[in-house]
Formats: sequence, C-alpha cells, structure tokens
Amino acid sequence: MRTTPIVVILTGSAPAGRVRVQGWVRTRRDAKDFSFIEINDGSCVANLQIIASASLASYAETVSALTTGSSVSVEGDVRPSEGKGQKYELLATDVMAHGIAPVDYPLQKKRHTFEYLREIAHLRPRTNSIGAVMRLRSGLSFAIHSFFKEQGFFYIHTPIVTTSDCEGAGEMFRVTTLDINNPPRTEAGVVDFNKDFFGKEAGLTVSGQLEGEICALALGKIYTFGPTFRAENSNTPRHLAEFWMIEPEAAFYRLPEDMDLAEAFVRYLATYALDNHGDDLAFFNERIDQGVISRLEGISTSPFERVSYTDAADILMRNNDRFAFKVSWGSDLQSEHERYLTETFFKKPVIVYNYPKEIKAFYMRNNDDGKTVAAMDVLVPGIGELIGGSEREERYDMLLNRIRDIGLDEKNYWWYLDLRRYGGTPHAGFGLGFERLLLLATGMQNIRDVIPFPRYPGNAAF
Repeated sequence: MRTTPIVVILTGSAPAGRVRVQGWVRTRRDAKDFSFIEINDGSCVANLQIIASASLASYAETVSALTTGSSVSVEGDVRPSEGKGQKYELLATDVMAHGIAPVDYPLQKKRHTFEYLREIAHLRPRTNSIGAVMRLRSGLSFAIHSFFKEQGFFYIHTPIVTTSDCEGAGEMFRVTTLDINNPPRTEAGVVDFNKDFFGKEAGLTVSGQLEGEICALALGKIYTFGPTFRAENSNTPRHLAEFWMIEPEAAFYRLPEDMDLAEAFVRYLATYALDNHGDDLAFFNERIDQGVISRLEGISTSPFERVSYTDAADILMRNNDRFAFKVSWGSDLQSEHERYLTETFFKKPVIVYNYPKEIKAFYMRNNDDGKTVAAMDVLVPGIGELIGGSEREERYDMLLNRIRDIGLDEKNYWWYLDLRRYGGTPHAGFGLGFERLLLLATGMQNIRDVIPFPRYPGNAAF
C-alpha cells in the first residue's frame, strides 16, 4: 500500500478510505479500551488523530510503548472525526513502530523558545513553527524559479569560490590550502598566496552579481539563486554569515525597468504564498505575528510608492525627533528610517532611488548630477530593506575611475572592465536576500530561525 500524506487526507472533500500514513508521534493519550495517537508527517502543520483499539494485535507490544517523537507506520480507515478540532481521523487496523524515542526526547508537548531550538537544530524541523518555515521556504524557492521562467530569464550558477570582492568591503571568508601554522612567505614576510591552490587569494563569494553580468551580456536576462557568505562580525537578529541570494541581471535595462522587475517579483512571491500556503500563513498569523497575512495582502495588491533618496531624506529630516539615528542628506538609511517610510508615512511598500554615490557600491552607474548613482532599494513593512539594486556602470572610464577612487585593485577586475570594452551595454539588476523574504512571509523575528542551519559568529554547528 502506498503512503498517503496527511495533508492529502485532511484537505480531501471526502474520507480517503483505507490508507497508510507514516510520521512521528506528537502525543499519545490512553483510554480504557483504546488510545488516541496524534502523528505528524511534515506535509502540513496539522496532526492526524489515530484511534488504536486495545483489540489490535500490536497494541500491547507497540501502541502502549509509543512515546512522543517515535516514528510509526499506521494502516487503517479514514472516517469523519467524532471529536472537535479535526475533520477526519483514522481508525487503525495496524500500527508498526520504526523507532521508539526515549522519554527524554527534547521536544515534549510544550512551547520551546527559539533560542533553545537553535541548540537542537537537528530536531527543530519537527516543531510546528520551524516545519512551517521549511515548507514555505520550499514553496517560495519554487515560486522564484517560476517567476523568472515566466519572465524569460535563464538560471545561471555563479562561483562559490571567487577572487573578486563584489562589494569591495573585504568581508570574505578566505579559502586556502596553505598550512595556517606555517604558511609560505615572501621576502617581505607576507603570506605568499602564489603558492596557494589557486595561485592567488581566494574566498567564498559575497555575491554572484559580477559573474552574473558576464552571462547577462550574452544571454540577455539571467538570474542566480545560491548561497553567499559574509565574514561580518554582526551578532544580530538580521545577520547571517551564510545566506541565500536571488540576483537577476538584465541587459538593456535601465533603472526604471529594474524597479518594475523588482516590484513585480515581490508582488508575485507574496501572491504565491497567500495562494499556496494558507494553512502555514494562518499558523504564523496566529502564533508568531498577527500582521503577517495583512502585510502580504497589501504587498500583493498595492502598487509600490517610488520616491527619490533626496525626497525620502527630506521626509525623514522633518521627523528626526523620532529616530535614534538622525538623518542628513548623504547618510545611509537605517532600519528605523526604512520602516518609518513604509509603515508610517506611505503605509505601503516603497522604492527609494538615486542614492548618494558615497554610500553605494563601486559598480553602480553615476548620475549626471555627479552626486548620486542610479541605485534603488525596495522597502517593505515589517522588514525595511528587502531588495537592493542598481543600473550598472557601463562606461569603461567611469568604472575604472571609481575602482581607483575607492582603492580597489583594478587588476582583480580586468575581466569586469573588459565587459565594458567589448560590446558593453546598459544593464541593471538587484539582489534579494531569501532569508529576509522569509522573515517578511513568516513574521519570525530572528533570521536564524528561517534557515535550516544558521551560521553566525561563534556558531557553525550541525
């Protein structure tokens, strides 16, 4: 007999008849002549109630031994539930245990803190909250690929090991095979990376954007979706050392088309979550954040506001008394400023564009005013910045001067400059941090709780 997922049983319009289900015991409660067993198989947030009669051949040896966390296979007949709170229940004809969990199983039937769950990341996907996060993470991953397929973008795999620092911030994890206790050194006494595996310094990528531009300037429209790494010593609820980024890049796009794409993308994902993960969102809305569904509905249905950085700064400066970090023209916007714009002032998602060039990356296109670059950030309620993007600097001389001005080694970007020499074209793109999207969609307060195995300063367990 094939196994039927619990979600199929509970969402059916009629009882499913004879079935086999497999999952993990959440609770067992004994009565005089039978036991109530609730199991969950991860297919949905809801449990399926099993009625196991004491007359079963396996009752004394198996059913009576079941503990929270035990894994089981159950065969039986699905029928309308006689109790409250569930549509169907299963009258067992056979119960088989695969693994009996000891009584000190760490996930008993009580609320556990998310801090505690991070200590047992190998078990936490079995909880309602983390299980719902993982299902939504899977669904939105599919939606990301669906959106770009529909938009005519090609999926590109960019390097994880790289010799270029996209952001120019020097926050890369080093990749080396040198003996760290006795590395080879030059006559000047510095580490000789010419003798390393790649013949030069290499690190884990902070972004696939620069390599993505190579493919965009051949295929037209591409996107990357993969892991990125930042060796930033930020021990906050909004930072991870390893996270996933979605980065589209499109040839012949200018900033307005880039903003159009970003808005369509975010609205598509919000709509997908509402249409396909209603039960999980209802769980988040009830247990985590009562504003989750209304925020997603607002994003899905409301056109985004667009405002220049200069106008946004004027709005914020008129309200500087609200903020811990005061705003002046040229200052980088903090989370409190971004959330004020989107949650209080405009009460909708906002795209801020044309930022001061001094606070943005070297590859962003200089505007004619000499002070700003054609950059944009998408701000959403509850999160602040969700997307950062720009039109890329396609003019060779302008890009070279910018690289030199901020002190980057132009030899490391020879190929990036070549893209401007050999048939260069206007192009634009953006990056969306997948875990930030999941914070938005779940209402979770710590980014460490929306990725299966979080990496952050002092922690690389599991």
